[in-house]
Amino acid sequence: MPKYDIIHFEALGEEAKHLEEETVREQKRNNLPQNLEYLITPDAVQDFMEKNPDVALPDLITTKTHSRLPQDYLSGAKKSIVTRSAGYDHFEHLVDAANFASLREYCVDAVAQTAIKFLYAAAGVLNHYTENTRTFERNKSLSFMELGPDRVATVFGVGKIGKKTHDLLLANGLTVQGVDVRQEELDSLYGHVVRFVSKEEAMKNSDVVVNTMNLTKIPQSRFFNVGYFSKEYLAQAKPGVIFINVTRGEIAPESGLVELYDKKIIGGIGLDIFTEENEFAKIVKGQAPKKPDHVAAKELVDRALNRSANIYVQPHQGFNSDVAAANKAREAVKHIAAWYRNGKKHFDEQLPYYKG
Repeated sequence: MPKYDIIHFEALGEEAKHLEEETVREQKRNNLPQNLEYLITPDAVQDFMEKNPDVALPDLITTKTHSRLPQDYLSGAKKSIVTRSAGYDHFEHLVDAANFASLREYCVDAVAQTAIKFLYAAAGVLNHYTENTRTFERNKSLSFMELGPDRVATVFGVGKIGKKTHDLLLANGLTVQGVDVRQEELDSLYGHVVRFVSKEEAMKNSDVVVNTMNLTKIPQSRFFNVGYFSKEYLAQAKPGVIFINVTRGEIAPESGLVELYDKKIIGGIGLDIFTEENEFAKIVKGQAPKKPDHVAAKELVDRALNRSANIYVQPHQGFNSDVAAANKAREAVKHIAAWYRNGKKHFDEQLPYYKG
């Protein structure tokens, strides 16, 4: 059986092609070994191992969010894993067992622009106006939210994606503020250009709320944010607030979003993500939902598709621009080159990114 130096799992379509191109490019630059043995496969780790039980996993692999690492793989010599996504919550609990790096740059513009896409749809009451086109009704249209300095938008989580979202909101004329537990260090990093406020103040004065936080599931971490946008917290919002979430569904439980939309506290919703997306995907395809948030998420999808509400959804594709697809492979291979440069010991930038 072949022995590989690297296996790229869950590599599909254009991404697989770009991984091949970037590997060859870095070999030509002598940043990777010329005799590198690598495999690019569409399978997740567990599926590949089931099909190829005799193939040993190399010390360096790259995956996406569907892969599960075998327990015995993490024993012995410390392994190194690149998760080819901006999020890393699926591996965060294993940070002491292996070196982990994620892709923190590739989708910054794409995800931020997705947030703005949802903003224009919700602020413009797009579903309502589209439905009116069926009868060319021009006299009974709802007023849309005009964007300007009298509208306050808050970005929750002002990291790389959040900062870009902040800048795009400013460019669209809104008054923009940020909420982040790292506000002191970020204030210095960004040269004091972001106005930071408390989460309490933000919820009371925001016309638009955009979540760009990474999901942190570790309860003892100061970044823990499962259920951050609870029904109780969002109920404090200005009536008619637009809520947009482009990072992880677990941060904003869907059951609260539906209830507050029906109470007209939330006036518009844009979602690029859902709670437990792998499980929810089966529900969208016909499996009966059992959990309250999945029931609510299915309701949000149905209302969006039948245009009966000011709700806009899509499967998690905010990172899928033409530029981001190429950047994704480039950044992944850059991590690999750094690993070789560091004597196969660690990446230049790896988890934990933040203390606490």
